[in-house]
Amino acid sequence: MKQRRAAIVCPVRTPVAIYGGALRNVPAEKIMATTIQAILDRTGLPGERIDEVIIAQSYGNAEAPCMGRYAALEANLPIEVSGYQVDRRCGSGLQAIVNAAMMVQTGAADVVLAGGVESMSNIEYYTTDMRWGKRAGSVTLHDRLQRGRERSQPEWRFGRISGMIETAENLVKEYGISRCDADEFAARSHKRAFEAWESGKFDAEIVPVTSVDRKGVEHVFRRDEGIRPETTAESLMKLNPLMRGGTVTAGNACQQNDAAAACLVVAEDKLSQLNLDPMGMFVGWASAGCDPAKMGIGPVPAVAKLFNRIGLGFDQMDLIEVNEAFACQVLAVLKGWGLDSGDERLNVNGSGISLGHPIGATGGRILATMLHELERRKGRYALETMCIGSGQGMAAVFERL
Repeated sequence: MKQRRAAIVCPVRTPVAIYGGALRNVPAEKIMATTIQAILDRTGLPGERIDEVIIAQSYGNAEAPCMGRYAALEANLPIEVSGYQVDRRCGSGLQAIVNAAMMVQTGAADVVLAGGVESMSNIEYYTTDMRWGKRAGSVTLHDRLQRGRERSQPEWRFGRISGMIETAENLVKEYGISRCDADEFAARSHKRAFEAWESGKFDAEIVPVTSVDRKGVEHVFRRDEGIRPETTAESLMKLNPLMRGGTVTAGNACQQNDAAAACLVVAEDKLSQLNLDPMGMFVGWASAGCDPAKMGIGPVPAVAKLFNRIGLGFDQMDLIEVNEAFACQVLAVLKGWGLDSGDERLNVNGSGISLGHPIGATGGRILATMLHELERRKGRYALETMCIGSGQGMAAVFERL
């Protein structure tokens, strides 16, 4: 039997808020539910036609456990619609969409709502000392946001890695990335994101989010907060590196953010019946492991595996997305691919450095931006890639109809 193709319908995202910014008072499940409701409103799809909800979240907790199910209920979907949560760290949002596509391809579902969310502003502190009591001494509270970066790998096997910054600096040394090149790349990211907003490129993909302040006043959040249009390579050069003698600074690294993104993944043979217009088709995906101490290079082996699997290459790609965990990390990946840092297909509307990196939401955010841009350019293929903490890479190709 011929495998069914999985179509991507209505890829959207919320604006990306800065850490402690406009969405600080909005819980992750409400950001996600707002996105789900927007998809149903825009497509006119009855909620009961959704077979599964798959939501990514890398910092899930007991405030809203199993985010796929919780957000589906929060969005007032019928109780018969099931849901679950996935976590592949930075690749989580893309993994949710891949899982949905595989369900559709194998006939396990006709319509899946997939995406991701992160509220990094609300990631909690926790202790492992108190379950069975503490006889004496102090209790330690861990910052789970930082702790997850420090404990991304078994220390007994790989040694201690202080965090993601260290992994980026390892790539700087191996691939000979200069501070100047990193800062120039970061400045270009802000410039492209700002120009995209000014020209209206993001308008169609944005789902506004309403928040309520301490005084009970409602505010509608409509635009990404982290873009700094005044940024130049020269201004970035004034920032101190985060590690002594290093290259990574607060200006050429990704941000911490709050946002959600999602889409419908639909069987091609059900599109007309449901009156849905797809923006693209899922072509294929791959993941690959790499040294946790050099996690940022993950897209290189992942893309090699993917291209070998689907019989395509960089020459066929009209758009290429590399999540900007760090500018130096992107530059190392480009060297690994044999591409020029000035490749005009790359991150054409900015990415993690300018738009932000709300971990679980990023894969869906990139997909929404990428497919809308692919439509504007009337291109055919787009490549989405992610580097992933703990030493992984992920890649997927989508095709415009």
